[in-house]
Amino acid sequence: MKQSFSSEGGATRRATLLGTASIAGLALASRAGAAAPQTVTLPFANGERPVVPAGTFPQKGEMILQRTRAPLLETPFEVFRDNLFTPNDRAFVRWHMADFPESIDTAKYRIRVSGLVDKPVEITLDELMHGFPIRKIAAVNQCSGNSRGFIEPRVPGAQWAHGAMYNAMWTGVPLRHLLARAGVKAGATHVAFRSLEQGGGLYPADVRFEKAIPLSRANDGEVMIAFQMNGANLPLLNGYPVRLIVPGWYSTYWVKMLTEIEVMDHPSTDFWMATAYKIPDTPTGSMTPGEPGIKMVPINEMKPRSFFGSVTNGARLPAGRPVVVRGFAFGGGSALKSVAVSIDGGASWRPARLGQNHGAYGFRDWQIPVRFPKPGAYRLMVRATNAAGHVQPAKAGWNPGGFLYNAIEHVDVTVA
Repeated sequence: MKQSFSSEGGATRRATLLGTASIAGLALASRAGAAAPQTVTLPFANGERPVVPAGTFPQKGEMILQRTRAPLLETPFEVFRDNLFTPNDRAFVRWHMADFPESIDTAKYRIRVSGLVDKPVEITLDELMHGFPIRKIAAVNQCSGNSRGFIEPRVPGAQWAHGAMYNAMWTGVPLRHLLARAGVKAGATHVAFRSLEQGGGLYPADVRFEKAIPLSRANDGEVMIAFQMNGANLPLLNGYPVRLIVPGWYSTYWVKMLTEIEVMDHPSTDFWMATAYKIPDTPTGSMTPGEPGIKMVPINEMKPRSFFGSVTNGARLPAGRPVVVRGFAFGGGSALKSVAVSIDGGASWRPARLGQNHGAYGFRDWQIPVRFPKPGAYRLMVRATNAAGHVQPAKAGWNPGGFLYNAIEHVDVTVA
């Protein structure tokens, strides 16, 4: 059922969440292994992965399997070539801990706002959807470790190719409205968020997933609690019934199955902020392997990225006549400013034409006509620049977590 939405402050409502969502036991290991799977070889060493068919994981189409439980499912790159907004059933999945609810009773679901507030509040899903202004925002949800498999030297963690990301149109309530209802007290500086994701697998049973952001970011009107992606309920594996959206920041902050919001007068000291997802406190977030004395800080803003869509490695293209090359890009922590393409291995660059702008934080199409002067081997390269002046580097920096990868992409083609 398609829903009608309003921008923030409008009066048109809206949406209905299912009374109960269930994935019936999440018997993923047995289902994923029921038959010999198709495989794909990702473009790095030890890159062979199973490709599981649609329906192997609830509400999911064909996906690249990185791990069964807690689920790690990668979006096949061809999905991005065909869809500026990633279909919900092809959106990548990343859970940290094995124990998370396999069913949700939305009638009993509550979002609690507490801490340094005038009046702690509990908000039902119905109140969230009908008692606050609603807005929509296009934004890329990208894992901090997207493309980790390309990092050299290799580091531990999921060896993703480029499919630990997706672009969606999110519908929800700006967080500032919930904070205003509770009343933030003087002295507050940070806001923490907790999930129903809890323990299991590699983690003790009492560990909960928690992230925190500065109060100034929480009140910026862009951070929101989303209950729909691309006009439909969130898939359960993508955080149903609601998740935090922090546009321009990496997915680690996009807390799934959000139930607790705490206003605090200090940064979070929880494991997921104080220890996990840390990067070197350097201009590029990188360091030399084994380099001593490097201060580490929490990751936050994404970096700009760009990709080819219409041309792949090994393609054969004609000489002497125009060829339109297409792709997509996003600006990361700020709006995409420009995309440039080289057909001579980076010796010279030309600006590409950008397509429709859906907002500062989403994918944006680009295209450029090129003419290859003579037959031979060519290396095409693409790079993005964002409004903050950040430009994709020729080579990715290194850090212990394998985070922040955004090197210039290239494809090698034969012109005949």
